[in-house]
Amino acid sequence: MADEITPNGVIITDSSSDDDEVMLPHFAVLGSGGIGSAVAKILEEQDKRLILVDLDEKKVETLHEQNFNVILGDISKFETIEGIPRDELKAAFVLSASVDVNMKAIMHLRKLLPDIIIVSRADNPADKERLESAGADIVVIPYGQRLRAIAATMIEQLEIFALSRNVYNLIREIEGVGEGTLAIVTHTNPDPDAIASAVALKEIAASVGVNSSLIFGGVVGHRENEAFVNLLNFDVEPTRVFHPAEYSKIALVDSSQPGINNLLSPDTKVDIVIDHHQVDRSHVSGKHVDIRPDVGATATILAFYMRELGIPLSTEIATALMYGIRVDTNDFRRNTSPVDFMAAAFLHPHVDHELIEKISTPSISTESLDVLGDAIQNRVIYGSYLISNVGFIRDSSSLARAADCLLNLEGITTTLIFGIGADKIYISGRSRDVHVNIGKYMKDAFGEEYAGGHAALGAAQIPLGIFSGTKDKDALLKLCDEAVVKRFLRVVGFDNQKPFQVQRSLSKS
Repeated sequence: MADEITPNGVIITDSSSDDDEVMLPHFAVLGSGGIGSAVAKILEEQDKRLILVDLDEKKVETLHEQNFNVILGDISKFETIEGIPRDELKAAFVLSASVDVNMKAIMHLRKLLPDIIIVSRADNPADKERLESAGADIVVIPYGQRLRAIAATMIEQLEIFALSRNVYNLIREIEGVGEGTLAIVTHTNPDPDAIASAVALKEIAASVGVNSSLIFGGVVGHRENEAFVNLLNFDVEPTRVFHPAEYSKIALVDSSQPGINNLLSPDTKVDIVIDHHQVDRSHVSGKHVDIRPDVGATATILAFYMRELGIPLSTEIATALMYGIRVDTNDFRRNTSPVDFMAAAFLHPHVDHELIEKISTPSISTESLDVLGDAIQNRVIYGSYLISNVGFIRDSSSLARAADCLLNLEGITTTLIFGIGADKIYISGRSRDVHVNIGKYMKDAFGEEYAGGHAALGAAQIPLGIFSGTKDKDALLKLCDEAVVKRFLRVVGFDNQKPFQVQRSLSKS
């Protein structure tokens, strides 16, 4: 839309076209000097929805040219703050060079949005106290650091503060279960991150006297996952029949939408959602929703919950949470944030590290070895993308191991490995290319209801539908192969390009 003047005289500039969907900001940066610009840049890199406010017309014009959503206005004036779209605003960075101006802006924000998280800056401890007394939650004193380092510290402290605040909302929801039972539901075939997070949530519920049950509909596959459950003595068994009416409340852990890769029906009312996978928040409902795509594991969120609540950490739960973080971040090498390292530091003194080594080095199953061999044999390479159809499978978790392994091949930065189960096509994707978001690519290719993930890791489960009963296995194999490969290549831009390397052997049944 074009620039417009609001009734209070504030000029709003927006680089979006009239056809774009209106996206209300989640973050406001008030003051776009060095620190403010650095904060805005990091938030933009993280795909956050933000709005900036500054009094300098030239800065506003420059930001507008850089496609930022920006307001020209004096943040010390109430009408400027009132003019910020705030229906979905979660946090504000108040970062002008003037302490007095920042104090006024903070007080205006507190009046309009009592629950918003406010981050500000100060040059000395005395100013820090003044800003805190005005209502700032977090005040950072730069101490001569580089601008990006200061901005990163502010965003990191905001994440930690938000995690700590959210835990008390979670406790209120859990206490509402009363004498009933809380159902803690993970995705269909839970991995260590899902299991550890669910067990930690069960411990949190127990700390306030609430009974809970861990619910999932598939299997704990993969030898490492089996070793994880057995060595930590977790009572984890699949639920074959689930009746929501038997539970007072339902929590989704490491999953966010009922009916998508979990045993819930799509219309199930969910009360609690805790996850770290990227998702369209408009499709998620619940009274406590804590989704943090910027952290590497859901176990990180649960570790902070337990720290904030002061719940004593048993060796088993600490070890489980640490292992969950290590697995989902590939030993802190994939999609890792400073918050993951802080969670690990909190857990470290309580972890049985010898047990983690035992879990990490189990024997490989025959099927996992067969799937890896088929993935290598059937690989097709498009540039730095490797795609492989491994044929018919029994254990879908073996696809993830193959995707991880083949990512180590020279020249390969993204892998997509898929196989056919009894009634679904299972797909596992990995990427170490900073320009690729494999989770988004998979959602675009196969539909948000069937796929998900984040920048480095993705997965999909596509129902076979009427083809599940097909007796001609070769025809089914070819049909699925063409459908998956064509959809994915279309999304990544290789739909009209021939592969650079082909090694196929698709007659396996």
